[in-house]
Amino acid sequence: MNIRPETTVDYLAIAEVNNLAFGRENESQLIAKIRLSDFYIPELSLVAEVDNVIVGHILFSYIELFGEEKLQVLGLAPMAVHPQFQKQGIGSALITAGLTKAESRGESLVIVLGHPQFYSRFGFVPSVNYGIKSSFPVPEDVFMVKPLNNYQAKYQGKVIYPSAFHQV
Repeated sequence: MNIRPETTVDYLAIAEVNNLAFGRENESQLIAKIRLSDFYIPELSLVAEVDNVIVGHILFSYIELFGEEKLQVLGLAPMAVHPQFQKQGIGSALITAGLTKAESRGESLVIVLGHPQFYSRFGFVPSVNYGIKSSFPVPEDVFMVKPLNNYQAKYQGKVIYPSAFHQV
């Protein structure tokens, strides 16, 4: 398996993986909208390849955290693995590679809405532990954060997702 940043040539394959994994087009449309925004970080949109075929994708993009000041943090969404390649460690490898790259960029915090049993393996904990709240109603255990090396206590408040996320 090879993990690398996406290129424009990958866009259709990434959309297909997301559509198959989620059974709908909302996530692939979200990715397309994020790419056209100021929240897009090309080197944090990663693909997983097996035999030169894209079988997985993960996107970390900027979202905003409103507290005493407005701060940019990373949102992990979406992550998809082709159904024929699920439960083989590809998603875990994408998360690990993405978190490593985010650390190397000096990012401070990653936020995810997902399964606690899965994401806790990578150091994600409920966001309320850090004084961070979702802007929409969601169970506390599924809205999680992972502080990175540059995390500071000033990262508290309410998460506001860009408008691209409103249709997901």
